[in-house]
Amino acid sequence: IHEEISEMQVEALLEATADLLDQGVPVHPELMVPLVGFEGELAQQVALIERVRERTQEARGREIPLRVGTMIEVPRAVLVAGALARHAHFFSFGTNDLTQMALGMSRDDAGRFLPDYVERRVLAGDPFQAIDEEGVGALVEMAVARGRAARPELELGVCGEHGGDPASIRFFHRAGLDYVSCSPFRVPVARLAAAHAALLAAGAEPGD
Repeated sequence: IHEEISEMQVEALLEATADLLDQGVPVHPELMVPLVGFEGELAQQVALIERVRERTQEARGREIPLRVGTMIEVPRAVLVAGALARHAHFFSFGTNDLTQMALGMSRDDAGRFLPDYVERRVLAGDPFQAIDEEGVGALVEMAVARGRAARPELELGVCGEHGGDPASIRFFHRAGLDYVSCSPFRVPVARLAAAHAALLAAGAEPGD
């Protein structure tokens, strides 16, 4: 384990934040720890981050805000989401990797057989474009429930291709997520889909 790499990255983020704050620029940095599957992994990384933050604050003579979260992209992280939530301000679902690991499919190779799966009606569509609600979606719902049971104020979001898909966005809204993240080219579609999902949840008719 090369902790010096993590320390260097955290210090760079904090120093940049301090520079902007000194210039009067309001910034609210968030640091996301990826590919976590064990509580100990996240707990140790959060402890490292806090050590560097305290050291940097002392050197800069000011408080430096920082929110720390983790990506939920490993199936085991779903099962231990309650434990992970004790160390995280937020979860971001990395649904690209969560789909790969949950379905045992590589996105790089799936194009060779997915069309046949869809044609034979094994799958309704490409699970890397629209969320597999019965499988991967159920994992998302489980992590939401377990994470918020441990930390009710836990912020939840999603990043990846599914964050720009209208049908997936409607599912994420029903599942209780707070935001979606997607490529800049898909932002207009994502915003429209999110607004539509909110209206449906408020009781609007599908054709409204």
